[in-house]
Order: sequence, then structure tokens, then C-alpha cells
Amino acid sequence: MQVLLTVLTTWLSIHLGIPPVEDHPKVKFAAAAAMAELHFARSGAPADSGVGEAAGFRHDLEAIYDDRSRTIYLPEGWTGKTPAEVSVLVHELAHHLQNTAELKYDCAEAREKPAYQAQERWLELFDTSLADEFAIDPMTLLVRTNCMH
Repeated sequence: MQVLLTVLTTWLSIHLGIPPVEDHPKVKFAAAAAMAELHFARSGAPADSGVGEAAGFRHDLEAIYDDRSRTIYLPEGWTGKTPAEVSVLVHELAHHLQNTAELKYDCAEAREKPAYQAQERWLELFDTSLADEFAIDPMTLLVRTNCMH
């Protein structure tokens, strides 16, 4: 995993224009429910409050990055054997680079834009896309990557 993280971090740093880091994130595997709990905890709403769903929090989390612990949580069963699976790691590594570079964004959604762009570029290397692999159409991408306030 360390070699893969080094290769992807180098690739990302070139494509995002963010300095590479030698301090790799921790990588852990978690059940979808555990990732959802972490996602809700970051929002400040209890997982069973109903607030997350009303605010549009997704139940289709592919992975999550925790800034505080510098940990990427990948779903149980993740193997990295397909370009789509590796693209999920690329996306979360982009957040790690943003975090370690202490980049600031107007909102959480704006932070997603470079991560999705990197993920899309990765997938294009294998003649596929976010739309093909994750059913993320341009409108969904627009909503997920722009501040709505």
C-alpha cells in the first residue's frame, strides 16, 4: 500500500499543483455504516437525527478522509484491482494533500472540486469516467463541488 500511496501522491501533486508529501495518510477499512457515522460526526449532526438526510448527505459514500486523524477510510472489500477502486483512493488522497498543504476553501463543496477533477483524470487514463463508474453526471458534480450558500 505504501508504494501505491507514493505513486498516487506524486501523480496527484503534479496534476493538482500541490507539493508532494512524504507523510502518507493512514488507510483503514470500514463498513459503510461506520463511514456514514464519521461523515455525520463531521457535520455536527447525530447519525440518527434525520438532519443529515435533510441536508443532502449522501448514503453512497465510496470512502472518506478524516482531516484530524489524517486517515482515509476505504470500504471493506476494497482491493484496488480496478481503475474505479483506485480512483476512490485518488480522490481521498487529494483531500490529504489539501489538508497537509493547509489549503482553504470557501466551503466543503469547493474542496471537492479538485478531488473530483483528479479522480476524473485518473479514470480517463483507463478510458472511463465518473459517469461510467459512479453514475455521477455533470449536474450531480456541479452540486457536489459548488458552494450553495
